[in-house]
Amino acid sequence: MSKKTLMKIGRKTNPRIADLVADLKDGSRDNDVLIWRDVAKKLERPAQNYAQVNLSKISRYAKENETVLIPGKVLGAGAINKAVTVAALNFSITAKQKITDLGGKCVTIEQILEENPKGSGIRILQ
Repeated sequence: MSKKTLMKIGRKTNPRIADLVADLKDGSRDNDVLIWRDVAKKLERPAQNYAQVNLSKISRYAKENETVLIPGKVLGAGAINKAVTVAALNFSITAKQKITDLGGKCVTIEQILEENPKGSGIRILQ
C-alpha cells in the first residue's frame, strides 16, 4: 500500500509510533493506569497535531525534580531553571542540552513507560 493510502485509512506509517501506542494501551490495560491510555490517544492523532512544547512552558509548570511527559517534541526556546526529567517523542538539540546542563534527564516515552508502569508522579504537558 502506498503511504497516502495508509494515511487515508488512519494507520500510522512510523512503526515506532504504532509500537509505542500498542505498548501504552497494553500498559493501561495491564495496570489499570489511565495516564497511558490518555497518552496513546494523543499519539493516535495525525503527527501534525502532536504537542510542541518550549522549555519556557516546562519551566513555568513543572516543579523541581518532577517528571514531565510531552506527547510530541520538546523545543529549545526559552529558559529552564529547574532540574526535571522530561519524557518525549523527540527533543531538539538545544532543548536536550539545556535540560541536561541543569542536571535534568531527557528520556523517551518508551523508557518512562518501562521505568514507571504505574505512571505515578508524571505530569503531562502539551
